[in-house]
Amino acid sequence: MFSFQDRSKILHLLNSYSFDVLVIGGGITGAGIALDAASRGLSVALVDMQDFAGGTSSRSTKLIHGGLRYLKQLEFRLVAEVGKEREIVYENSIHVTTPEKMLLPIYKDGSLGMISTSIGLKLYDFLARVRKSERRKMLSKRETLALVPFLKEEGLLGAGYYVEYKTDDSRLTLEVLKKAVEYKAICLNYARVTDFIYHQNRIAAAKVRDEISGEMITIHATQIINATGPWVDELLKKDVPNQKKEKTLRLTKGIHIVLDQSVLPLEQAIYFDAKDGRMVFAIPREQKIYVGTTDTFYEDDPIHPVAEKEDIEYLLDALKSVFPTLSIGFKDIESTWAGIRPLIYEEKKNPSDISRKDEVWTSPSGLMTIAGGKLTGYRLMSERIVDKIVKKHRFRHAKKCMTKKLPLSGSEGLRSSRFEDFLNKKAMEGAKYGLNFGDAKMLAKMYGTNIDRVFELLGKEKAAETLPKSLYAQLLYSIYQEMAYTPADFFIRRTNLMYFNLALVEQTKDAVIDIMSERIGYSESEKLFYTMQLNQLIHDAKGDGNERGALD
Repeated sequence: MFSFQDRSKILHLLNSYSFDVLVIGGGITGAGIALDAASRGLSVALVDMQDFAGGTSSRSTKLIHGGLRYLKQLEFRLVAEVGKEREIVYENSIHVTTPEKMLLPIYKDGSLGMISTSIGLKLYDFLARVRKSERRKMLSKRETLALVPFLKEEGLLGAGYYVEYKTDDSRLTLEVLKKAVEYKAICLNYARVTDFIYHQNRIAAAKVRDEISGEMITIHATQIINATGPWVDELLKKDVPNQKKEKTLRLTKGIHIVLDQSVLPLEQAIYFDAKDGRMVFAIPREQKIYVGTTDTFYEDDPIHPVAEKEDIEYLLDALKSVFPTLSIGFKDIESTWAGIRPLIYEEKKNPSDISRKDEVWTSPSGLMTIAGGKLTGYRLMSERIVDKIVKKHRFRHAKKCMTKKLPLSGSEGLRSSRFEDFLNKKAMEGAKYGLNFGDAKMLAKMYGTNIDRVFELLGKEKAAETLPKSLYAQLLYSIYQEMAYTPADFFIRRTNLMYFNLALVEQTKDAVIDIMSERIGYSESEKLFYTMQLNQLIHDAKGDGNERGALD
């Protein structure tokens, strides 16, 4: 049950039963908690006021990585934990996670030296238990320039060479949620918590408004969890008996820019020093290169962060410092995105120095809150939180955590060593549905074992004359299997096309809106609003943040 068609049924279920756990927030943290709890046999409800992964979980650097830079901050435990989790996340989500070789150039006057980098990477391999084939190598200047000939030569000593994992953050979140739904979790997007209900000053239920129909429901639960990311403080304000504020969030913003590979011809990822000592990634993806990220304090509305001119200039300057022979400017930027990091406030610390460790605390009312943390560590965070819940409420029907070896939706039966064979097999099958080999392989990589459901939908449907067949397949699956409701849901969080193929979004947006309107049943005012919303988001993605208009 994960389709817009089930919305009224889901609202009825949420309003009719009392759950063991209610998770507020449908980003990667909330999704992970829902899956862990549901797979243990607990009854679980999850709601989000926006779309699933509508906040930070669709706007990250899209890496499952061990946090190498946290070695600088001597956070060895954090590096060890997320490093080990990196491997677990990869094996449980083969189709949305890919190994990526990372080059770390070392300069004479840089913040890293050859010896310190070698020791750091070796320590990283040890702490993160990196598989033997992916352990670090140290490269000479000549070997480094052979990999990236246009890298700045002056002062170059060599490079560290190691492996991280590239992912699609919003799709990872969706696959976690879909797996939770397989274990009977009831999940709903566009469902906003407006108030809490108490019994003897203990939180007992949440009042929730369906943002689409306006219907109000009440969700009762033994344990309610605030996993709202940048909106943690906002939700805590609704917790009336909670007069003492245990923690305070400090929001920071990170932006990314996307360039065509012809402009920045990298064949592999690179991780390098910016002038202020921050580290910047440049990562190949789908004939594009995305570059990020910045780290600045953020005070505005976290729903609509955008890349401002100063943010973009920072990344362009960073690129010029390491690729001085390339001419890269504003004109070359195809798209941008901005995300907000919800970090625990630490007095007198710069944005980059604030710890990324997660923290969990319980208010006097019983509301449990999770804040901080990293994408890579979502599974372990979830395990620890559900352990606390099971112990606190003595849920005797709860089983032990099983997510360590639980493949996500789309990864069932897949193994990294045989994944390419699976893709080629499914790519050949795509011909039966009018797909060429390349498009069918792309869809198989995107959906994993769920590709059979995509093919099934194509087999039942008449081809859309207004859309490429592969895009139509993605749209059908997004609507009927992933609860996409708005064009933004589809173009940003179901496909990432807004970031990596903005030209295609502009070419097909009217056709997509027409099809979604017909399938979902938008009113005329809804269709107009979603059209205006999408046009504004396209404008923002182009990096015109200083001129953007407000969306209500």
